Amino acid sequence: MLDLIEAAGWPVWLLICTSVLGLAIIIERLMSLRASHVLPARLSSQVLELVRQRNDDTDAIVRLAGSSPLGRVLAEVLVNRNESSAVRLIAVEDVGKDVAHRLNRYLPALATIAVVAPLMGLFGTVVGMIEIFASYTPQGGDPSQLARGISIALYNTAFGIIIAIPALIFHRYFRSRVDHFLHRMEREASALSRLLERGAGR
Repeated sequence: MLDLIEAAGWPVWLLICTSVLGLAIIIERLMSLRASHVLPARLSSQVLELVRQRNDDTDAIVRLAGSSPLGRVLAEVLVNRNESSAVRLIAVEDVGKDVAHRLNRYLPALATIAVVAPLMGLFGTVVGMIEIFASYTPQGGDPSQLARGISIALYNTAFGIIIAIPALIFHRYFRSRVDHFLHRMEREASALSRLLERGAGR
């Protein structure tokens, strides 16, 4: 591995730092965007049971809001249960925007890595080409310097592509996962809001 890094030249260290950052983001998002963390399985039924038993006091709502992103959205519905539908909708949308922002955290950075990594590889390619041209002299070329220039160019190009492909794949995957979570939260919030309206109309 060290021989490979040495053959790729100093530009590869930029790619190594980028790959470490990208891997850290991917691991963090895999842990944070687990369905059990964002949308706990029985949370909606537990909230409905709280409403039916009229146990949805302030303490219960605070615990609900801190339990998960879905819990925060449903807690906002309960807090505004006595407001009109329009006011309740605005309040839930405001909380939903903040939840969406938190779920999308670090994804722009991952997208940036997917774009920048090939450019860094291209930069390494340019450095390798400079090494190749520097190997030529009026007396002839230096084969060892020529080989080093070629290795720098090819290794950096390959490393840049290798980093960009998984970064792009995971970025698309996380974006679709966040969209799915937000859609589920919207449905759960709407269902709870309709239930509260039916209860208030009795």
